[in-house]
Amino acid sequence: MLLPALARAKQDGQRAVCVSNLKQIGLAFQSYLGDTTDHFPDRRDLKSSLPGGYHPWTVWPPSDPRAGWAAVVLQNSGTTLNLWSCPGADNVSAGNAVQSIQAISADPAAPVSRYWAWRFDRTNDLADPAMLEDFWAKSVVQAVADLKAAADPTVGLVNGPVDVELVVDPYYPKTVPTVPAPLKGWTIHAGGRTRLFLDGHVQFLKDSRTPY
Repeated sequence: MLLPALARAKQDGQRAVCVSNLKQIGLAFQSYLGDTTDHFPDRRDLKSSLPGGYHPWTVWPPSDPRAGWAAVVLQNSGTTLNLWSCPGADNVSAGNAVQSIQAISADPAAPVSRYWAWRFDRTNDLADPAMLEDFWAKSVVQAVADLKAAADPTVGLVNGPVDVELVVDPYYPKTVPTVPAPLKGWTIHAGGRTRLFLDGHVQFLKDSRTPY
């Protein structure tokens, strides 16, 4: 009985650290936006030049939401590089999958990011209709309006910043046919994922598709 209790306590502690990480990342985003008249960065160059390059997968996820670029950009807005990896991600398949992990430089000892940012997952020309859901260079108001206009059912209802997910744990739903077998049902925190929203709040979402 003691071992399961200890395991749960460890998992709870790791999730608490993850929540803290994402809250600090949220503050850094707010600081950055405050310095840029509420406009997001356009660092599609980093999406292409960081180790692994821009790499949309033919399996899940279908684009490249890795957030190494943000770890680099937000260093001047209050984040440290160690915030970009939950301690729970180190020892699970979802945290070490090639689709999840990204070094912030070519240095073999470089820190890594293990979070996803779906709203910065493509490098298309900004005029491409596919970029309606991406936030590069947009004002916060325009980004939210475009996301609402896209009406993507996978995003859910968007009424404002409180509904817009910015950063999230990697997750591999068991219900998606293209998820590789070793990753099916896996995430960083068994049973769900931790999410940072545009308004700065952090929430753990329970999800039966990722029980492991």
